[in-house]
Amino acid sequence: MSAPWWQSAVVYQIYPRSFADADHDGVGDLQGIRARLDHLAWLGVDAIWLSPFYRSPMADFGYDVSDYCDVDPLFGTLADFDALVADAHERDIKVIVDWVPNHTSDQHPWFQDARSSRQAEKRDWYVWREPTADGAPPNNWIQTWTEDGPTWTLDPATDQWYLHLFLPEQPDLNWRNPEVVAAMHDVLRFWLDRGVDGFRMDVLHALGKDPDLVDDDPAMLPIPHSALNHHESTYEIVRGLRSVLEEYDGDRMMVGEVFLLDTALVASYYDGGQGLHLAFNFPPLFTPWDAGLWRYRIDEVVREIEPQGWPSWVLSNHDQPRHRTRYGSEARARAAAVLLLGLRGTPFLYAGEELGLEDAAVPEDRIVDPGGRDGCRAPIPWDAAADHGWGVEDPWLPWPPDATTRNVASLVADEGSIVHLYRELLAERKGSPALQVGEQVLLDAPDGVLAWDRTDGHDARRVLVNFTDDAVPVADLADGWIVAVTSDGRPLVDQLGPDQAVVLRRA
Repeated sequence: MSAPWWQSAVVYQIYPRSFADADHDGVGDLQGIRARLDHLAWLGVDAIWLSPFYRSPMADFGYDVSDYCDVDPLFGTLADFDALVADAHERDIKVIVDWVPNHTSDQHPWFQDARSSRQAEKRDWYVWREPTADGAPPNNWIQTWTEDGPTWTLDPATDQWYLHLFLPEQPDLNWRNPEVVAAMHDVLRFWLDRGVDGFRMDVLHALGKDPDLVDDDPAMLPIPHSALNHHESTYEIVRGLRSVLEEYDGDRMMVGEVFLLDTALVASYYDGGQGLHLAFNFPPLFTPWDAGLWRYRIDEVVREIEPQGWPSWVLSNHDQPRHRTRYGSEARARAAAVLLLGLRGTPFLYAGEELGLEDAAVPEDRIVDPGGRDGCRAPIPWDAAADHGWGVEDPWLPWPPDATTRNVASLVADEGSIVHLYRELLAERKGSPALQVGEQVLLDAPDGVLAWDRTDGHDARRVLVNFTDDAVPVADLADGWIVAVTSDGRPLVDQLGPDQAVVLRRA
């Protein structure tokens, strides 16, 4: 029995506002993505994940949804979406869409009804509580994006507090209400019927909440409750979501954002094969460039996640500084690409990491995101022209550094550039069952070096990553192997160069 497509796939995340702009208004759109699919096919990705493109007032740039079943005019139309899916599938690229189940926009018709009166039809679709005698919020939960703001807003129309783990403009849905469950299942079916291959499910661990809404441990404050919420009722919710996907053919999948910095808790959302197909495990993303720390994280995934399900790996996304910025050099960003694409599990790339992009410097008067994430969301430069292929020279956010040289056209023309490294790694992975789905064994290696074997039957690869600023002898590890890919183009002659990584094939 062959593995499902999402186990062997390399997934490429697209933040639609920042990827490509077809109508030249300074904001990326679906037609822009469609026009750039050939770049992704050339690169060799197997699937794209689209961050939200639904109708939204954009208080949180699309993660505040006012209509789950339509495209915001900023990004195009449902017809544009259908054309994008068709064109992606024609290139054998799967399409995963972001789905935001924890909260809606306060402009969603559901919430507009819910807040209209205490007897409203959809009142119980959200979480409401009476004011306390002293006027304090119902508990001590802290809102995301603030250090001391409560997760509650008192709505003057009905004189009750409503819950929002994120902005006040993002009221939380009440997943204990079966009508909410049924409505959200229908949202999934709406997009599955349009041909999507899966969903990235936003803050999935937050759906089930303690019905008593007990206070968080004061020692954990001011950590926002969205990063602490974990309740057993979520497992049943996730099983229900999976059952909807299983109504459809084609290995439809779901990957959950489980932003709990405890890998054992993340693993629990696989639920013994009844829950998530994949779960994002974020501790590696926050791990410094250090061989010992990375070995610990890899061992942790083997110990906690692999008994439950298939791992995933990610180094950058729309919520965190790019790994080139975090690690401090292109050499390390290149070696990290080998690390990411050599590990057992499904790798997720973030648009622009194949260009080695750094975060943009965003002046104070250009800051728009409530969570300070603008730098990693800078627009993708497609060529060296002043407008970088966008039709406007000043898009919604400033360009990333060195856009006149670090752009798609310039790097594709340079065969030694980082984009060609990514293309080589993806081609090597696609041609190797060992790298796609094979077993993994960590090896003894010199200090500062991580080494592991990937094997599947007769196919074998060995990966070596030097996390140090010095050359390290690895002749014993390389004996009997030939170089398939090197992170920097330098040959491997008995030693790994500083911040160098290689993929080896058996000689």
